[in-house]
Amino acid sequence: MAHPIVVGVDGSPSALDAVRWAAREAVRRKLLLRLVHVYSTPVGLPGGIIEPAVVEKALRVQGRRWLDDAAQVASEVSPALKPALVLVAASVVPAMIKESVTGSLLVLGTRGLGGFTELMIGSTAVLLAGRAHCPLVVVRGDEPEHGPVVVGVDGLPTSEEAVAFAFAEASAHGADLVAVHTWADPVIDTILLGHPEPLDFEPAQQRAYETLAERLAGWQEKYPDVHVIREVVRDHPSRALLRHADGARLVVVGTRGRGGFSGLVLGSTGQHLLHHSPCPVAVVRTEPESRE
Repeated sequence: MAHPIVVGVDGSPSALDAVRWAAREAVRRKLLLRLVHVYSTPVGLPGGIIEPAVVEKALRVQGRRWLDDAAQVASEVSPALKPALVLVAASVVPAMIKESVTGSLLVLGTRGLGGFTELMIGSTAVLLAGRAHCPLVVVRGDEPEHGPVVVGVDGLPTSEEAVAFAFAEASAHGADLVAVHTWADPVIDTILLGHPEPLDFEPAQQRAYETLAERLAGWQEKYPDVHVIREVVRDHPSRALLRHADGARLVVVGTRGRGGFSGLVLGSTGQHLLHHSPCPVAVVRTEPESRE
């Protein structure tokens, strides 16, 4: 059976945006849609005043209502969609990582309520991005109808999964693919600051173009229908990607990188994209574990 698209639901408007995005993808990919709400009973309730069982029942009732609302949003995208509604009592991160094992995509909103409070802010997002077994999509804003897919390419095999995902998305949507490769080195820039002679960066720029061409060659042969726009810039990754994210359909990055994309998701660059990208961000695990 094909792996479903899994969406984290928490009653927030951003979660419903994620449901809409995921529902469109489920229709396009002919996949099942799985809506998941995770809740946990707060610790430290005053003894004798509030019974934990009463609180848990209230959380379940609320969670079921949020799942029903999400299902209604999915039906507005396509009445044929019959999403599975899943209510889980657990910690959010472990529960969603477990869901990702059998999911084709894990889709979340940017800001949440209830069980997903501040999900995309701080360490929780980094943990999910680095540990999810399937690609993680964080939905920000509205997806433009004609925007390109943007992918960050670090020039090494570590970005292969992200590039593959980006080509498949661009082909499926009939979109252009913007492949961005940066080669700025903050350490060298600091050393050369104030250098008396003009510096010739052309050889480094040319090597970067050659590296990008090598990383894309096989994929362009596999997806001849995809028009690829190559962007090689001397800049920091977050700035380069954010420039191209404006008006894009999707930005795709890997969980680990080197060179221009060092520590992309587990470091500051990936967090910056999750916080500030105007379009959905797909985080593709570079070294996925087996789905056993």
